[in-house]
Amino acid sequence: MIAALLANREKRIALAFLAPAVLLLLVLFVLPLLLLLPASIRGADGSFTLAAYARLLGESYYLGIIWNSLKFASLTTLFAFLIGYPAAFGLLYARGWLRSLLLICLFLPLSVGVIVKAFAWTVLLRRDGLVNAALQLLGIIDEPIRLIFTEPALIIGAVNIFLPFMILPVYAVVAQIDRRLGEAAATLGAPPLTAFLRVIFPLSLPGIIAGTALVFALAVSAYVVPTLLMGERYQTLPTLITKAFLLARDPAFGAVAGMALLVIALSVVLLSTRLNRSAP
Repeated sequence: MIAALLANREKRIALAFLAPAVLLLLVLFVLPLLLLLPASIRGADGSFTLAAYARLLGESYYLGIIWNSLKFASLTTLFAFLIGYPAAFGLLYARGWLRSLLLICLFLPLSVGVIVKAFAWTVLLRRDGLVNAALQLLGIIDEPIRLIFTEPALIIGAVNIFLPFMILPVYAVVAQIDRRLGEAAATLGAPPLTAFLRVIFPLSLPGIIAGTALVFALAVSAYVVPTLLMGERYQTLPTLITKAFLLARDPAFGAVAGMALLVIALSVVLLSTRLNRSAP
């Protein structure tokens, strides 16, 4: 009886602390997103119509824009994982001043705005930028090559900007893994690679899932990074939404594109939640 009363009291206290944050999220984020739905099915005369949905999903040009968004987010997430996963273990095994230095290098870019970081990559990747100069100095190229406004440049810049959001969740999980588990696997005759794949990697899956969901959601909804590193010719759903609302004055179509982006983001969240539940 007493235990049940204490548990109920703890729940009420937790709800009381959560209530302001939940209310803020509902008013500032959930409510505006819910308003997209009626806007997406309302015609110019106020009547019900699905013409904007048919336009977005029925024309190859707009399907290509959706594909651009998914491809950009998928490649960014993939390369962020390939770089961030071993980096998280490097951070785990670092000690003393080296770990402090690595943490500074990880957190310092988060204090700089996305616009500043994306614009810095435009400076680095231009024909007279540092990257071309370094490639020429190393003898890899004879003359400057075009790097900016290319898909590789876009992926490089996006991975650099979103990489901390992959490293931090993975590091948070692997830091809690008991290192004696790997040693126990080794004493049972498992080679280091087998011990890692059969023991450590499965235990790190929650961090991988969280990092993947974060990076994918950030990349698929990014507007500044594709605009600065690829220009107007590379259209994604966020740039399509901006043009629909600000330039074309077509709020219904902008709302439909927003709904498509919302469905993608919710799908990522639901999938990551389901995978986390099934992870060891």
